[in-house]
Amino acid sequence: MKTTNTKEIIADKNLIAYCGLYCGACRSYVSGKCPGCKENVKATWCKVRTCGMENNFQSCADCTSISLKDCKKYNSFISKAFGFVFNSDRAACIERIKILGYDGFAVEMAASKKQTIPRKG
Repeated sequence: MKTTNTKEIIADKNLIAYCGLYCGACRSYVSGKCPGCKENVKATWCKVRTCGMENNFQSCADCTSISLKDCKKYNSFISKAFGFVFNSDRAACIERIKILGYDGFAVEMAASKKQTIPRKG
């Protein structure tokens, strides 16, 4: 008999990635293949994660030193490719965090069962 390690999608602000994605609704997280951004020690390649950890941010929504559109780490080639592959508007996610707060964003994303706000157009 094959068992699954599927997790329930719940609202948890600790499952918000530094870049604004919601790991709690990510297929890899839900299936148990990834521990989520904050716990993924293998994600040393992610400059956004490294920056967030170094600055003790919960996400880029906490940064006040540079605008998101001017941040070279947030807008790196890898980040843009990731956004393209997942049809993700990570900047919209960061804006929603600023509007709703971390708990509100987690509730909204868990209710929609989406890891990101899709890009428009």
